Formats: sequence, structure tokens, C-alpha cells
Amino acid sequence: MKIALLSYSTKPRGGVVHTLALAEALATAGQDVTVWSLGRGGDGGFFRPVDPAVRVRIVPFPDGPPDETVGARILRSIATLRAAFDPGPYDIVHAQDCISANAVGRCIRTVHHLDHFTTPELAACHERAIVEPYAHVCVSQSVADELARGWGLKTEVIPNGVAYERFATTVPADRARWKDQLGSYVLTVGGIEPRKGSLDLLETYALLRAEHPDVRLVIAGGETLFDYRDYRARWETRARELGVEPVALGPVPDDELPALVAAADAFAFPSLKEGFGLAAMEALAAGVPLVVRDLPVLREVFGPAARFGATPEDLAGELGQALTDHDPARQAAGRALATRHTWDTAAQRHLDFYRSRA
Repeated sequence: MKIALLSYSTKPRGGVVHTLALAEALATAGQDVTVWSLGRGGDGGFFRPVDPAVRVRIVPFPDGPPDETVGARILRSIATLRAAFDPGPYDIVHAQDCISANAVGRCIRTVHHLDHFTTPELAACHERAIVEPYAHVCVSQSVADELARGWGLKTEVIPNGVAYERFATTVPADRARWKDQLGSYVLTVGGIEPRKGSLDLLETYALLRAEHPDVRLVIAGGETLFDYRDYRARWETRARELGVEPVALGPVPDDELPALVAAADAFAFPSLKEGFGLAAMEALAAGVPLVVRDLPVLREVFGPAARFGATPEDLAGELGQALTDHDPARQAAGRALATRHTWDTAAQRHLDFYRSRA
């Protein structure tokens, strides 16, 4: 089967991590897989090496004018990918986001999570990418239920896999280097942006430091298509007001990320909107205590393996417990949960779905 998987970016976002891992697992299962993406800012490849069994097609996407709006960038992204992509050679065209779904026409679409946009171009892109694909995959039942309630769509639920061994078997010396650099720390991965609950995490950290003054907050990641400069400015102002100094690492090289995660004393995941929580599942694979926002989707995915909090006060209390109450049973439950989510299983379920829709 000839399969095209399409993504809007080469950067290390959750949907892009999903696309590459799924592509590699499909290729391992004997399929002919090509991954297409826009190469922003001169990128000629993805954030990490891709298995040579997977073909990679990067469509150059040069920077626009300095005053280009997010809406204009979205429209230009769609037009650029549409002009480059020919669906003819493929049995399956599978878009992983609203930009690629708008660009390629008839396709299967994975809806990782649902957003609510106010920018007209983004709102229209989001809506078309839900209603126009002929079949849909969701990474959790909670998102599938949202699609059923909002659009009357029936979707296939196929959870993410996780690279368990990569996060569970990090080199002690690599973990020690992060510890030497950062000391005791709570980690979050995903950058500073509204959907990730970054302002609430600041409030949480200020409360946590009252009981754990030596613990640092470390934030990794942050590559995004959207312009969150105003939100970042508000975040920086609030950090000064609270008297806290989180460590914002920005994007971390892919080969260094597992040790950074494994060396953390706890992992915070206060997102306001998620479809699965791949970064949090990677933390469980590494044996790191996990504290997440109390959302239905995260209850569904993580169950007894995580601690839950609805407010900054709740999250701070749960993080404090995670730092002091080393719970072997919860850690074992987290590792067991992560081992059950394999990319090979996800790939086989995708293949079964593709064949049912061919």
C-alpha cells in the first residue's frame, strides 16, 4: 500500500512526533510510506533523522514579509503545499493537521485535538479540515466524542504509541549532566503558550516554591506556527511579579530530550486542551511522577498512573506530594501504561482502518 502522511511542520511538536513514528512503524510493517511537510525557515529535513525506509518530501516554505499575519501565513501554507503535492501515486492520503487537510483534498484526517480560533482564516481552515475529509481518526475517545457531539462524525480511535525504550533506558551519565546543570526540577515540555496552561503553571510554581524553595521549573520546547509573543510577554511580566525565574530551554535536541525527562523530579502537564498527552506518556516511560490538569481526556488516557489538579493550588499540592511521596506502585503503573502504547500496534490499527476505507 502506498501511503502519504502529511504534516505542516518539521519541528518537534506532538503531531509531528506522531507522524514520523507512525510512518516508521508503517514502513516496518512493509508499507510504502512518504512523509510530506512544509520546510519553514529554510528547514530541509525534520528535527530528527528519519528511518531511510520512509521517503521524505520537504516543500520549501520561505519566510513571509515581516508584517505577515497568522491568517495570511496559514493561507500561504495551504497554497504552497497544495501546489507541490500530487495525490495520484498514493492509495491513502492521510493528513495530520488542518493545514495539510486543506491542502490535499480528499483524505483521511487525524484530529489530535480541537481548537477554537477567532482568526477568520484559522477558523475556516479548522472547520474545513473536520467536515471535508472522508474518514477520521482520533487519538482518544474524548476527542472522538467531541467530534460526534459537534459534527455528528463517527471516528476511529487509535491511541498514540510511545518510544518506551528510548525514555526508559537513558544513560545515567546523561541524566547526571542535566542534574548537575539544573539541580532538582519540575519539567514541562511544550513551550510557553495558552493551550499549555503556561500562566497557570507560573502560579503553580510560585505556590510550590513556598514549600520546596530549591526546586526549579524547567520548560522545554516551544516551536509553533502561531504568534504567541503577547502571551509570552504576559508570562514574563507575571513571573517577575511572582518573583520566580523558570528556566526556559526552548527546543531541546532530540537525542538529549530523554535524559532531560528522566532526570526530572516530577513532570507537570497543566494543558487546557489536549488530545492525548504524548509528552506526559514519555515521562511515565521514564518513571517520572506525573501531575496533569484534571481534564476528561487526561483522566481517560492516564487514569491511576497520574496525579490530577484542576487549579494552580491543586496542581501545586499534587506536585508537592509527587516530590516527597515516592510511590513505587504509581511509578510501576505508569511504566506499565506506557509499555502498552506501541507504535507497532498503532500502525497495524491504521492499516486495518485504511483497508476498511479503501
